[in-house]
Amino acid sequence: MKFLDQAKIFIRSGNGGAGSVSFRREKYVEYGGPNGGDGGKGGDIWVESVENLNTLIDYRYQQHFKAKTGSHGEGSNRSGRAGDDITLKVPVGTQILDEDNEEVLVDLDKPGMRILLMEGGRGGKGNAHFKSSTNQAPRHAQPGEAGQERWIWLRLKLIADAGLIGLPNAGKSTFLASATSASPKIAAYPFTTLHPNLGVVDLAADARFVLADIPGLIEGAHEGAGIGDRFLGHIERTAVLLHLVDAGQEDVAGGYRIVRGELEAYGADLTAKSEIVVLSKTDTVDEETLEASARALEAECGSKPLRLSAATNTGVREALFAVWKEIRTHRGEIATDEDDAPVEDGGDWTP
Repeated sequence: MKFLDQAKIFIRSGNGGAGSVSFRREKYVEYGGPNGGDGGKGGDIWVESVENLNTLIDYRYQQHFKAKTGSHGEGSNRSGRAGDDITLKVPVGTQILDEDNEEVLVDLDKPGMRILLMEGGRGGKGNAHFKSSTNQAPRHAQPGEAGQERWIWLRLKLIADAGLIGLPNAGKSTFLASATSASPKIAAYPFTTLHPNLGVVDLAADARFVLADIPGLIEGAHEGAGIGDRFLGHIERTAVLLHLVDAGQEDVAGGYRIVRGELEAYGADLTAKSEIVVLSKTDTVDEETLEASARALEAECGSKPLRLSAATNTGVREALFAVWKEIRTHRGEIATDEDDAPVEDGGDWTP
């Protein structure tokens, strides 16, 4: 299934049905009079977040959603049937924005949320409502109220506990594949990842979290360079960022600064999030180069970076436990001794 995280659609609620002009006329029955029924209410437009969706691809093939008009009233005081509602089913984490794609109208960040976006028009009153002592045979009824219409944007921001960031080819997809059961595309060229990938990390029965891998950032991504920075929206809800820096690149400190600069340019307080810095692909460099890269990166980020090789599964578990500890801190949970327990590289652990 193709990943789509943004779509523009047109929605229109149903018109209300018209009231009826009718009179009771039965042979041998006295006291006839107006008996026109009311029109039915127009259909509403609802939006609902569901757990079994992870893309907005359905809204690429259908962009117009119009609820049904209410039925008209009839004689014998029979009211019209209400128009059928329309429910837009979207993935958890979807935001509804105004036509300008800036003002957020609704944020569906929890499963099962159901919100009324647009109410249908009211049905018109039949002529039975207008009879009085001075007007015993009214020959008019109300038309139905018109429905509402507007264009809106659907924007998906994935729900994940931790996000993977870094330059292209920093080893993010390989790390995701080694830490979870996800199967992202992995290749030895830039921008292998073209859309976000999610994986569930199972450290233990009570230690489970969702990890998001987004396309790599390059300098000028906020201005549209490379794939741009639009996919950064998928890590806005995360508790911690795992920043992977390729140990084999010439300037590890410069690479770190580029990514941090793009986070700052994007905004949304991404630079204020907890960050765990990791030297990745340690199996591709010798010990001397690795130590030099570690010192340069520590001087730049202000903390000692972790080291890992997703290809050999070295240091992966240690990085995951560091992420899990930050997630628990973000949730306000009390850390246990297990969180700080020494971790052996490799072993029999598998995602």
